[in-house]
Parts: sequence; C-alpha cells; structure tokens
Amino acid sequence: MSAISCHQIIKRYGDTQVVHQFDLDVSDNEFVVFLGPSGCGKSTILRMLAGLEDISGGELLIGGTRVNDLPPQERGIAMVFQNYALYPHMSVRDNIAFGLKRLKVPKSEIARRVKEVSDTLGLERYLERRPTELSGGQQQRVAIARAMIKTPKVFLFDEPLSNLDAKLRNHMRVEIARLHQTLRTTTVYVTHDQHEAMTLADRIVLLRDGRIEQVGSPREIYENPRSAFVAGFIGTPPMNLLEMTVAHGDGGAVLRGHGGTVRVDARRFALEGRERVTLGIRPAHLLARPDDAGAFVGEVQLVEYLGNEVLVSIGDEPGSEIAALVHSAQAPRLGERVRFGIDAAQLHLFDAHTGASLRRDAVAALH
Repeated sequence: MSAISCHQIIKRYGDTQVVHQFDLDVSDNEFVVFLGPSGCGKSTILRMLAGLEDISGGELLIGGTRVNDLPPQERGIAMVFQNYALYPHMSVRDNIAFGLKRLKVPKSEIARRVKEVSDTLGLERYLERRPTELSGGQQQRVAIARAMIKTPKVFLFDEPLSNLDAKLRNHMRVEIARLHQTLRTTTVYVTHDQHEAMTLADRIVLLRDGRIEQVGSPREIYENPRSAFVAGFIGTPPMNLLEMTVAHGDGGAVLRGHGGTVRVDARRFALEGRERVTLGIRPAHLLARPDDAGAFVGEVQLVEYLGNEVLVSIGDEPGSEIAALVHSAQAPRLGERVRFGIDAAQLHLFDAHTGASLRRDAVAALH
C-alpha cells in the first residue's frame, strides 16, 4: 500500500504560517499534481512529504504509517528535483546505482536493477558517459532512473521539467506519463505549468497562498471552476472575467457591462439580492454573431496569430478588452467593429467580492 493521507497539515516559519490546514488523500497508484503560482506552498508541501521540511502541525501517513518524524530514507519515497542533482565526476551507471551502493546491495542485484531501469528509460548507450556529456533531457532521465531503482512506494517530482526547453519538456512529459502507466507508482508532481498538470494528472490540487483552492480531475477543474481564481488560472488563453451589473426580471436576470448584455437563467445561478457579479467566459466560447442584439460589441484592438486560430481583443476603452478565439480564416481587421455572442451553456458567474462560484450546486456544497 502506498496511499498518502494528509490531515490538517500546517507549516510555520517562526510566526509566519505558509501552509494552512492541508487535507488531502492520495490513492494507491494515483498521479496527483500540485499546481499553483509561485509562493503558493506547493513545493513546501512536497518537501514535507519527503521529510526535507519539518511538519509544524497535523498528521502525515504513507501506506497507513505515520511518518511525521521519520527521516526521508525510511519513508519509502524517491524524489526527482528540478536541478537533477547528479554527481558530475561519476558515470551515468554510477549515478544511477549510487543509492543502492550506499545500502550495501549486492553487486549482482545492482547490475540487474541498473539494466532494468536503463532499458525502461532508454539509457543503455549512455551508461559509461558523464552527466556533462548528456543533454538536459537525458540528465533528467538519469535522475528519474536513480529514483526509480530504489523501487519506492511513492515518487515525488519537484518541477522536474522547468529547466528544459519547450520541445524537451513536451518529450519528457510524454515519457513521465508512459513511465507512470508502466509502473503505477503513487506519484505527487509539483509544477506551475498548467499544461503539464492538465496532461499528466489524475487529479489536480490547485493551491493559493498555502490553501487548497480546488481539487478535481483536469476536466472537472476546467469545466466547473469553484472560484474566479481557478477559472482565471486554468485554461489557455485565460478566461475572460468581467464585472457586470445585475438587473432582475421574471424567470431570470440580465447582466450588463463591457459593451454587452447577457441573459442568465436564474435556475442555474444564485443571484438573489446581488447587484454585481463577475461573468466568466472562455475566449473559445465567444461566438461570431453579427445579428445578435445581446452580444458584446467593440472595436478590434489586437489580433494575435496562433496558427489555425487567432486571439482577438475587442473593446472601446483601454483595459476593458474581451478576448475571443476564432478561426484564422475569420480573423477581423484591426479597428473593425465586431460583435460576439456567448454560448450561454458555457458561461460562469462568480461573487464579485469573494470570487466564489454562484452555480447553485457549488453554493449548496458550501453549506
């Protein structure tokens, strides 16, 4: 068993608390990604799991055993760092085998396991080279092999791809995904890159200021964000978040602002007593509707060519632009006045002050 249970975990540095009441259960063989902006606490939590940071409060269980006070080597974990941490004077073979040699594992067993992991990661022909003779991606594979050879209960990855260029990041992301499918080892992976999180994770833990903002599958977090922060953080290009006034009427409400008018089904959203809300709509869900009287209207301020698509920014006042994603063949010209409607099934509403989702099911879950 290699499940992880975090109960009310906190972290303090002196009088400053940086992790607040962290509660999370990671299932056997699950791939969980900690995601969030710099300073949100994701690496600190990972280091507490690894035993590299003391836990200020709460309880941490790995495989059902309380490990708060156990040293790293007794937790059954292996960690892959951002900077590889390879020994430059050793061969790749010796770097991979180093941990087993320290544990006095027999030479024959070390040789067997080095061959096994190097075959899995495609490192056979590099075993006699030094790390300085390898590319960044190859060095990262060596770091993974060194962790993997210990046959850990849990893999911990601390932003392992951030030092690689875009092409190598894509390649290594695929390799890590394939490795997890093969080994099925419980994995916790830290990144600030939402693309890595969305493509690798069984579940994403989105963190903000040392607190969990939302936990869910990539699809759940993308389609049903629980806050304006989640909505704005997840998705490329980012969601439009627009302050709108609310006019209540029979059977619904009308939102106005940013040169547009949007009719909302009051059965979906808790709008009672609200005068202002934040409307969220993804650029891909703004639709070209030249005859739609309820659409957003504005002048094209910017056209960003993305290949098959263009990102169009419209608005009549600086700082109030709305982004729409359209096919390149339909790209408007700079300065042209355009009109975009909203796919009503795809809009999101958030409390203008707290940022909490106003979907009725989300509001009900908080009470």
